[in-house]
Amino acid sequence: MSTTIPKETLDFLKRLANNNDRDWFNTHKPEFKTIEKQVKSAYNHLGSLMSAHDQIEKIKIFRIYRDVRFSKNKLPYKTHFGGAFHRKKPELRGGYYLHIQPNNESFLGTGFWDPNKEDLYRIRKEFEVDDSEMRAILSDKSFKNTWGNFVGDELKTAPKGFDKEHPAIDLIRKKQYIFIKNYSDEEVLSEDFLENVNEAFKNIRPFFDYMTDVLTTNLNGESLL
Repeated sequence: MSTTIPKETLDFLKRLANNNDRDWFNTHKPEFKTIEKQVKSAYNHLGSLMSAHDQIEKIKIFRIYRDVRFSKNKLPYKTHFGGAFHRKKPELRGGYYLHIQPNNESFLGTGFWDPNKEDLYRIRKEFEVDDSEMRAILSDKSFKNTWGNFVGDELKTAPKGFDKEHPAIDLIRKKQYIFIKNYSDEEVLSEDFLENVNEAFKNIRPFFDYMTDVLTTNLNGESLL
């Protein structure tokens, strides 16, 4: 099992970005398949590291082929590798994503990208009642050094039914609850990159534990499972 991201990965993706057409790709497909196999092995290795501190139900590594049916961008291939690590559902909430892209555009993503209407309302109601636990997580020094603060879409004002003057309105108006951690090419190709990613993912757990508790209970703290 590969324990690093091979240097050839970024080199190939750079060349693909400059030659994003089917003729070039088909000519270089054997090279791609070799790299893809190594990358999948690296993602699986990361999954095994993560399994020491979380219950990873599934690893999904996304295909290189773009779905261009409804896109103005008709380029046929992605110029990155991406993979998601799914936690055991419905007991555990939240998800992990690793994005490998050259020119210092690699990143980790964690959290809640697209919470459904019911989950989003439940999270907002929790913050309306008490935001102290979330504030404590966000202000923890180790957490903050690793993940910073929330990124993602938010409303310009309060959601319907919520007070725009509420002290937690900065949390309530968010539509996504996600964190991003960026990496340089040099970091991605380092020997200990996957170990560093694993440690970063491990560091998100206070947030996931809190959100899991919120989303698997009602406002009275009674289990919904």
